[in-house]
Amino acid sequence: MQVNWRQIHAARNSYAALLAACEPAGFSLRLVDLPAADVTCYSLNSLNESYYRDEIAGAEGITIVGGPHATACYREVAGYADYVIVGEGEHTLPRLLEEIERGGTGDIPGVATCDHYTPVKSCVRLDAYPAFSEKQGFVECSRGCPFSCGYCQTPQIFGHCMRHRSIDVIAGFSNRYEHARFVSPNAFAYGSDGIHPRWEKIEALFKCLKNQIFFGTFPSEVRPEFVCKESLALVNRYCTNTKLHFGAQSGSDAVLERLQRGHTVDDVIHAVELCTESGITPVVDFIVGFPFETDEEQVSTVNLIRQVARSGKVHVHRFIPLPGTPLAGTTARPLLKETEKACGNLALAGKITGSWSEPAVRFFRPPSNDIP
Repeated sequence: MQVNWRQIHAARNSYAALLAACEPAGFSLRLVDLPAADVTCYSLNSLNESYYRDEIAGAEGITIVGGPHATACYREVAGYADYVIVGEGEHTLPRLLEEIERGGTGDIPGVATCDHYTPVKSCVRLDAYPAFSEKQGFVECSRGCPFSCGYCQTPQIFGHCMRHRSIDVIAGFSNRYEHARFVSPNAFAYGSDGIHPRWEKIEALFKCLKNQIFFGTFPSEVRPEFVCKESLALVNRYCTNTKLHFGAQSGSDAVLERLQRGHTVDDVIHAVELCTESGITPVVDFIVGFPFETDEEQVSTVNLIRQVARSGKVHVHRFIPLPGTPLAGTTARPLLKETEKACGNLALAGKITGSWSEPAVRFFRPPSNDIP
């Protein structure tokens, strides 16, 4: 049975991980630009889903869809796909492919169809699956998040308990290449419960890595309250990156509290100051246009953006109500003229990047061969 993987830019690391997970079961995921026989797999987010929906519905072969959008809206996706992987795919996808190959119905935990869905009862143990095989990807060192940020899908998909790959396994994959890069919801939470950092675990990991380490940069950003003298000393001592990427999201404590971010504006300011003192450039994320955001709160965010931009870099994005999150179904509020002007001026000065006017740009970039 030929199994294909639809090439989608945003799903590159998912492809590397799932290819490695499927190979022991005898399935190699062939990259394709269009659905093909016998089976084609897709990983979709909530911004690109509408672009591929008709293609999936019209495919002649069997279609399997996973990813953040499929997990959040599996009933909807099951209306046009043959099978939907709900949640983590390392165990479920190869098991589903085996079921299809022997002519079964696909009625297994973690798979939804128009007729059935049974949730999985356990989560993936990261050490049980390779980070990648011949297709190199970033090494996912941690999964899950104990926080419940109102706009974020991560804890809805991977749970609130953090799971970590062991140091030996991470080093085994990372040391194959010149650069070590990682996937984590909070790199500085490695080895911990996600709330109380364990710097000795991170240092032990660094000591086992024999190449250039990029830690705390995309796609392994950190949280601002984890930026401290201990964490910055580790970065300066062991890592190659001279930038540290973390999320502020708002310049209003009231907005942060309502989002359940778990940190304050002062935490952000302190993190920026510590980075600057340590010779590390802070790269800070902000979201504008939360549905409950007042004019005054948006102005506070703009003021903090200006403050951060004096010594660091800023990414600004328009709020997107992602399905499966506490803020799903809401609508982004309009941006103030002051916000648009400030972001435009700072962008012209090379201080900020992002997609505050066109939010979909953040998540969706069709490959050139997909553009009509």
